[in-house]
Amino acid sequence: MPGKSHHFTLEQSSYGKQHLVFCILSDERVYSSKSPEVFTQVMKRAGINGTYVPFMVHPERIGEAMMSLRALNIAGANVAVPYKETIAPYMDSVSESAEIIGAINTIARNKDKLKGYNTNAIGLMDALDEIGFNPAGKTALILGAGGAAKAAAFVLKWLKADKILVASRSESRARQVAVRSGGEFLLLDDLLNHKIPIHMLFNATTASSTEESPELADIASKLTLPDCELIFDLNYGRVQNFWQDKAQENGILFRDGLLTLVHQARNSLSLWTGLDIETDEFRKALEAAV
Repeated sequence: MPGKSHHFTLEQSSYGKQHLVFCILSDERVYSSKSPEVFTQVMKRAGINGTYVPFMVHPERIGEAMMSLRALNIAGANVAVPYKETIAPYMDSVSESAEIIGAINTIARNKDKLKGYNTNAIGLMDALDEIGFNPAGKTALILGAGGAAKAAAFVLKWLKADKILVASRSESRARQVAVRSGGEFLLLDDLLNHKIPIHMLFNATTASSTEESPELADIASKLTLPDCELIFDLNYGRVQNFWQDKAQENGILFRDGLLTLVHQARNSLSLWTGLDIETDEFRKALEAAV
């Protein structure tokens, strides 16, 4: 990470006098994000004079939104679905990992320059470390082929998963993610016919409930996972979650995106401020928000 990093506890206070504005960019789904509540609470407790706001952006106006970040002197931004894969051209520079992954979810400002990063990957890596799950030598199934899938594939390759399978409704997008990670791809409709043992499943689609995708819920109900040790749903906040149901029915460890949000948020704030705030502070803020 660029800049000086300071280990920071909440006994220390007052990070500068300038009021800093941070934000998250998404479509209408931005209003269900827990990020504003989490960052607001952490900044308040850490003595950071800042605000974190959600901005709903229409797809055809993402270019204007990027110009607004500059014009309004936004200190840092998170980027959510559906813009992670489309904003690189608006950056002055992109981190090496974000370039390799092909997706940006965090923007940091350095004077008048904007740099794109991917903290989804390090957030997932930290989350797997926290639960003590080592993908090395195991077979992973990633559902989806967007920015979250690309970050998951990057992490699994880095952590030496033996085989990475990418399943999506789009063959071309699944192939793209698989090629980047040295994995294999297949169409989602063919998943039930696939016989390779799966040790870990990562849901990187935007659907986790039957209401969101009856089709995916049906696939999940029919999927047999006798060798699976972990189901990790990268979404969060679903009242009914068919992946969680699947895990409980089969005695499989389940985690959702709340765990990655804690670590992703910590890494984002570190990029923006240079402060290394303890993970527990983000966890406390998240627990208060849900």
